[in-house]
Amino acid sequence: MSDLLTIRVRLAAPADRVWRALTDPAELRVWFAEHAEVELPQRYAFWGRFTPEGDDPQQRLLHADDHTLRFAWLLGGVETTSEIELTPQGEHTELTLRQSHFVFSEALDGSTIRGVLQTWWSLALANLNAHLEGRPLLPRTDFTSADLRGELVIDAPMDRVWTSLTDSEQASAWFGFPIGIEPWVGGRYAMGGFEAGYAAKVVDLTPGHKMSVDWGPTGVSTWELAESGGKTKLTFVQSGFDESNPPYAAWSGSVSGLSELRRFHEVPDWQPIWLGEEQPAGSAAS
Repeated sequence: MSDLLTIRVRLAAPADRVWRALTDPAELRVWFAEHAEVELPQRYAFWGRFTPEGDDPQQRLLHADDHTLRFAWLLGGVETTSEIELTPQGEHTELTLRQSHFVFSEALDGSTIRGVLQTWWSLALANLNAHLEGRPLLPRTDFTSADLRGELVIDAPMDRVWTSLTDSEQASAWFGFPIGIEPWVGGRYAMGGFEAGYAAKVVDLTPGHKMSVDWGPTGVSTWELAESGGKTKLTFVQSGFDESNPPYAAWSGSVSGLSELRRFHEVPDWQPIWLGEEQPAGSAAS
């Protein structure tokens, strides 16, 4: 059964600029993949350490016109289909990503590499928007490494960033999904809100500075803040997981969310880039 994942974003550039970022191999190597080769309408390929199973290019171009790319992509022994469609919206562009063969349960249990597709594409699109806005990129997921750490500088005071990381209402706003947070050691950190069922546990906290959350098999997420030239440096690390099976899906999702944390503080009249996401049937089950 082929399930279809759909992600929609509103990008901060006109359609011709977005198309160039998607099809110019030099630009793709900046924000998307370690290696890229594009010769439309014959070839669209990317590979390297920032690509799932990226030892070699595994894409086969199926269709390209002035607003749509569609390619087959072999992942975990299965030929999936990826489609990127652009819709002009004046000075902005709506991008719709459609990805076949995504099963939510595989994201939770890590049973196939295809389980990373939802969060990997989300991080890629967040970095596409950062590239178009002229902002520093978020750390891309390195599929050759079990060292999951990165940092981000936010143009806002440390106390404001701390509040946005630990206040349920603000965190839910910038992450785009309900989050229930009890900011004390032993408190709950509940994706989906406190009524959703499972909650991770806050295991370390230094008010205004540092928080660690234990997610179980995917390890412990730690956020640490420091002053940086009147701005805030956010360092984030995932640790305590089985290094033979790094939680790349969870890591990519956490990092992609931080793109909106930065925009939440830096963009006047902030609105998230995410326009909605349709998960395959049964994705709510866990």
